[in-house]
Amino acid sequence: MQPTHIRNIAIIAHVDHGKTTLVDRLLMQSGTIASHRELQDRAMDSNDIERERGITIMSKCTTVEYLARNGQNYGINIVDTPGHADFGGEVERVLKMVDSVLLLVDAFEGPMPQTRFVLRKSLELGLKPIVVINKIDRTDSRPDEVVDLVFDLFVALNAEEDQLDFPIIYASAKMGYAMLELEDDRIDMEPLLEEVVRSVAPPNSDVDKPFCMQVATLAYDPFVGRLAIGRIFDGTISVNSRVSVCSAEGDCRKGKITKLMRFKGLERIDTDRVSAGDIIMLAGLDGILPGDTINLEGRQRYLGGMKIDEPTISMRFMTNTSPFVGKEGKFVTSRQLRERLLRELDADVSLRIKELSNTDSFEVSGRGELHLSILIERMRREGYELGVSRPRVIFKKDEKNNLLEPMETVTVECGNEYSGTVISKLNLRKGTMQAMSPSGSDMTRLEYMIPSRGLIGFRSEFLTDTRGTGVLYANFSHYGAYKGEISKRKNGAIIAQSAGTTTTYALFTLQARGVLFVEPGQKVYGGQIIGQHAKTTDLVVNPTRKKNLTNVRAAGSDQKLLLSPPILPTLESAIEWISDDELVEVTTSSVRIRKLYRDHNERKRMSRKKK
Repeated sequence: MQPTHIRNIAIIAHVDHGKTTLVDRLLMQSGTIASHRELQDRAMDSNDIERERGITIMSKCTTVEYLARNGQNYGINIVDTPGHADFGGEVERVLKMVDSVLLLVDAFEGPMPQTRFVLRKSLELGLKPIVVINKIDRTDSRPDEVVDLVFDLFVALNAEEDQLDFPIIYASAKMGYAMLELEDDRIDMEPLLEEVVRSVAPPNSDVDKPFCMQVATLAYDPFVGRLAIGRIFDGTISVNSRVSVCSAEGDCRKGKITKLMRFKGLERIDTDRVSAGDIIMLAGLDGILPGDTINLEGRQRYLGGMKIDEPTISMRFMTNTSPFVGKEGKFVTSRQLRERLLRELDADVSLRIKELSNTDSFEVSGRGELHLSILIERMRREGYELGVSRPRVIFKKDEKNNLLEPMETVTVECGNEYSGTVISKLNLRKGTMQAMSPSGSDMTRLEYMIPSRGLIGFRSEFLTDTRGTGVLYANFSHYGAYKGEISKRKNGAIIAQSAGTTTTYALFTLQARGVLFVEPGQKVYGGQIIGQHAKTTDLVVNPTRKKNLTNVRAAGSDQKLLLSPPILPTLESAIEWISDDELVEVTTSSVRIRKLYRDHNERKRMSRKKK
């Protein structure tokens, strides 16, 4: 297809504003996915974790083939981007592949923190967005107010005059219609596709110039290795062509393209030849990174680097050393753990891995807790067993040797009756309030600037304080001055004394001492944490104790023992809860919390050394 008939766009938005659902509708509307073929919801979210959590983790490309009203066929390359702040670096890189963006905004919530982040990046690149007010089918939608809020956001971000004159589309991706005006008939998504063809400029590319492509993001295939995804700026290329790869460091190395793929709907289609203006995937270039420029062999053109966000959070990954090692997983050795972590680097360039002096441990750094917890979840589903430590923020120092720490902008929405508690908790965690406003009839919206340290362990506490009704969004802002010590978990741990199987009789007496993390009939080992103590000190107990059988039957001795439901730890809640001297043991079927030193006497010795 000629560049004049190609449109390259990215869909950007805050998390859960409907990006992936909109792509589903565009695939159906254009006929790219046949009408008789069943298309599952959020089809672009291809892996199980994305579908379960309802979020996009990695950006994905698709091509929609559209016959416009003018009778011309167009190929619309669409990039579905992540909406969560931990994957913001992915958004920033893919924006360089496209000529415009669809900015999705919820018709009730309006612009949110990630909306501001992705829009700012788009405007800085000179892109002119098309604003899509989504979810107008909601009974509480307020499209006119949201349009005003979006315009105010454009002004606040110093948009150029032509960027302020943005087209507006009103849509319901869930119901499958789009309109130019709220009074128009609600039929299908054709008005949005027509607006894309009309408003988005074709790629500024020349088929006759020498081949040149810039890599925007990566994927990994176990059969062909690292895959580079990017836009062809000029020229054409064929399979088995010899190329020159130029990096930001100024060096150029030779390579050979072994595989070329285009996108169509939900599929990758092998092809022998690709040309300017298109977004494609290729294989054969080991060590390729985002920002690298691929030229024909002998040329050394470099299109400028792409910023890869530095990690802000680190955790220690180590081999599982519990007595239950190998009972639930397949991969338990340090060699297998090392190979898996290094393989992750082929697809995730925001990750950093450092081998520690202890050969069984690795320091893994990423963009946030979610970034690392997604990696752990993928590993456990693949059959790996490992132990992980409490997250730590990565500090820096400025020119004057002052300590700096990562700061985050936090937006909280909660009921009015809970706002006082939330404000108090955020203030204690060194947060500074930026704004406070009503959000609906009985909700309050709070905006805070807070150290990343202050958010570790706060989310579960926040949900408890708001009875599960609050919503919290966080986005990395900058490195700021160190804010001082932040109070840690006040409660101690209830620790199993020895190995065995928990009994109802033992747990019944223990539940008055705190909150339990285990059920009756569950196997535990010495040093495993089975609950949270009501006091600040740790408590070593025997949860496997059985009732002694005697010939004497006291009145009421056979009464039924009732247990309060335990709080079974999830991966995220366990990572947030643990202290520096504790670990989370992760296997394919279990998440357990344990002390770093399982032996009680050894813990006492280490505690005395620290003092």
